[in-house]
Amino acid sequence: MQRLSCKERAQDGRLSRREFVAALAVPIVAGACNRRPYRGGDFSLPERSVVELLPASSYDADFGDLIGRGLRDLGVSVQGRRVLLKPNMVEYEPGTAINTNPLVVAGAIAAFQRAGAAEVIVAEGPGHRRDTEYLLTRTGLHDHLCDHGVRFVDLNEDDVEYVPLRSNFTKLDRLALPVSVLRSDFVVSMPKLKTHHWAGMTAAMKNFFGTVPGAVYGWPKNVLHMHGIHNSILDLNATIQPRLAIVDAVTAMEGDGPIMGRPRHTGFIAMSQDVVAADATCCRVIGLDPERLPYLAEARHFLGNIDPHRIEQRGERIDRYAAEFDVVDAIKSYRLTR
Repeated sequence: MQRLSCKERAQDGRLSRREFVAALAVPIVAGACNRRPYRGGDFSLPERSVVELLPASSYDADFGDLIGRGLRDLGVSVQGRRVLLKPNMVEYEPGTAINTNPLVVAGAIAAFQRAGAAEVIVAEGPGHRRDTEYLLTRTGLHDHLCDHGVRFVDLNEDDVEYVPLRSNFTKLDRLALPVSVLRSDFVVSMPKLKTHHWAGMTAAMKNFFGTVPGAVYGWPKNVLHMHGIHNSILDLNATIQPRLAIVDAVTAMEGDGPIMGRPRHTGFIAMSQDVVAADATCCRVIGLDPERLPYLAEARHFLGNIDPHRIEQRGERIDRYAAEFDVVDAIKSYRLTR
């Protein structure tokens, strides 16, 4: 009998997408991360990074005020700048915690408008549900955009430019990226905090999968999965260089995320100008060790801080929210030993 490769089985329909990605991702990451394919002089690690945990016991909070206070405390200035907010929109299922809550997005819009931004846009390229208008309507985000006079850009369908990658973990020389992202002055990652059955966690860095246009690369962003999830996270963040993370962790997701997990109340918003430090802090909150997540373990060398001695925690303490989230077997090795 002819033995088919992993790729041939996937094309032939005999290998599930989950099996295919699992088979590819780990070897690629291991090979790439050993070589550290970037020029150190192109990046500058901060001496210290500030991560602010802001209490929000429910979605009844005034997120405009809360995020505005976070911007001021972090010393963020967007006066006269074009701000792009990148929430996490994947699929709509009532009663779940799949997407960034639209109330948090609306609060961020208000905060940035009050802070003097020249323009605020909201942009996302869902990797699961192709009907973005359906997602906007069903989640309620459309109404908030109308209330604030803010336009939405579907990054799956936006005009693109091919840009060279500033790191090369994926072994791709360049990617087509949406012009709305490339021409923004201030890109903000606004993820929902979730466990992830391959990456370990979805937060500020993983959120940039949604910037890769499905119209060019297909669904669910096939090029990223083919070249390794952890590798792709690193290349996207090195190239896009987000300026701020605002993580919706009011209600997070545990278990088989990023879609099939269960809601878990956590009660905070995390903010930082260092997306790596934001992710490291969120890792520790949900009981994962950032040094064991391949993309964070590598990002610490050139993109941001994960060492707790180099992260200044402001607002609430981590131990106020610390929990051990349920995770699938494949990522139990990422657990934190408290």
